[in-house]
Amino acid sequence: MPLRFTLRQLEYLVAVGECGSIALASDKVNVSSPSISAAISQLEQEFGLPLFVRKHAHGLSLTQGGKQFVEQAKVVLAQAARLNDLANTITGKVRGPLNVGCLLTFAQVVLPHLRRGFVDLNPEVDFHQFERNQSEIFDGLRHASLDLALSYDLNIPPDLDFVPLATLPPYAVLPETHDLAHRATLSPADLAEHPMILLDLPLSSEYFLSLFSELGVKPRIAERTRDMAVMQSLVGQGFGYSIANIRPWSDRSPDGQRLRYVPLSAASPGALRPMRLGLVLSEGARASQTVRAFVEHCRAELTPDSGHGLKLRFDGVPREG
Repeated sequence: MPLRFTLRQLEYLVAVGECGSIALASDKVNVSSPSISAAISQLEQEFGLPLFVRKHAHGLSLTQGGKQFVEQAKVVLAQAARLNDLANTITGKVRGPLNVGCLLTFAQVVLPHLRRGFVDLNPEVDFHQFERNQSEIFDGLRHASLDLALSYDLNIPPDLDFVPLATLPPYAVLPETHDLAHRATLSPADLAEHPMILLDLPLSSEYFLSLFSELGVKPRIAERTRDMAVMQSLVGQGFGYSIANIRPWSDRSPDGQRLRYVPLSAASPGALRPMRLGLVLSEGARASQTVRAFVEHCRAELTPDSGHGLKLRFDGVPREG
């Protein structure tokens, strides 16, 4: 019996199911809304059941049957993708789609550089990047919308693998005019009485606050933001200090103010746990030749112990050119 659907139709079904809207799904897969609408109608007609409930001005909701179809469609699409992986393994080629996630905290510093080098080496790879928070990365890996992701070793669940790449100690980020800006090192106790701009992302914020609680002090949080660039500008304008584990290329905030990055230290060795940056992968992801190639590329570009924060070339030595 011939198949009554195409993989492309299943891709559109999953996109609409995840987005809850044909218009949003159209943007996600870069296909016109009428084409997606026609594909959904054809699937419903072929299988003889409604997959969505149409709500005027409120998008689409999956029916109970539709939810089951979307989950199975994801399985079918994942299995089909393995044919590409098998072909790449047999031929030894690195090609095809690669969906890479990256934690919002450091995506702007890390991912474009890694992507540039990788696609230059492997021009047949169709590379797509996605900036996400930690929980969104885990969901994307489990649902196969991400092949792998760059993140920190924060609460990695047991069904996902973590490949460590670099060790990143914490830094205080201060305006150049701050009283503490020219110290060689600082402790959380030195900072506690000063206003803090907290980079308030899931799990990351818990880590930053733990640097204080582990030493029995409490920070004075003056402002919270989920955007690293906004944090840098608030610091640059003198509204407080912040803490980060990655030192950007520039010592200036996005609005041009000069920043200082001072390493954090503690009275006892090991009291301030560094972050580990690495790759998070779902089970079986390394069966893909393209995924394995990206893992090796990241290992070549990121040293195991960056020491003084992440910069271009990621070992504290700027790359010329």
